[in-house]
Amino acid sequence: MCAGARDRLAGSAGAAAECRGKVYLTLDTGSMSQAELIAQTLRRHAVPATFFLANEPTTRGDHSLDDSWAPYWKARAAEGHAFGSHTFDHVYLRPVADPADGAVVMAKPQFGARAGRQVRWDAAALCEEIRRVDARLRQLAGRGVDPLWRAPAGRAPASARTAASACGFAHVHWSPAGFLGDELPSETHPNRRLLEQALATISPGDILVAHLGIWSRKDPYAPMLDPLIAGLKAKGLCFATLLEHPDYARR
Repeated sequence: MCAGARDRLAGSAGAAAECRGKVYLTLDTGSMSQAELIAQTLRRHAVPATFFLANEPTTRGDHSLDDSWAPYWKARAAEGHAFGSHTFDHVYLRPVADPADGAVVMAKPQFGARAGRQVRWDAAALCEEIRRVDARLRQLAGRGVDPLWRAPAGRAPASARTAASACGFAHVHWSPAGFLGDELPSETHPNRRLLEQALATISPGDILVAHLGIWSRKDPYAPMLDPLIAGLKAKGLCFATLLEHPDYARR
């Protein structure tokens, strides 16, 4: 990270005396349809975020960790954002009923060569899947992920969290108030309603979650990110990456 980018993002978080508290914006890959708009919004407000990456199909007809996205991820890395793994193939996890064979989780990749197949994974297999994102980001942006991961839909059984922790990755969920609702139908949850709810309920310490694009949402939520950031700042809140969160800060 260049010194200029680091200083700008540090300034956006604000000195502790200037902030009523910090909030932590996290962004999962999704369809990437709003990726550029979100990047522009973060730059305009000088807000740092934590990106959770999976190799998902995008509205451009490629995948979010293809070479075609290298300029995007390089730019985000240069701006000083943090990164975590969202599992390479966007793998849904559930508890394993019988761990006799060493399995710690039942895994069902959504994408990739194993898409739709349910398999039993031991700790090594889970860690390998998480680390695939780290290896790919190094190829695309010249840096790996931070020691963070998020299971798709946030569903990480205790056995999966324990196994991932043993290989150096802490699982990150989100705060109830931090669910920004971009996965919900815009017909029943329009942007303005979600914005009003977020501004009324988000408080210091909350981890927020949204996506860089959602296939199923008719009216993208991303335009609401601009007034959301402005509104939270007006309430005296500042933004930081998860590397400053007390549960995930580097020690």
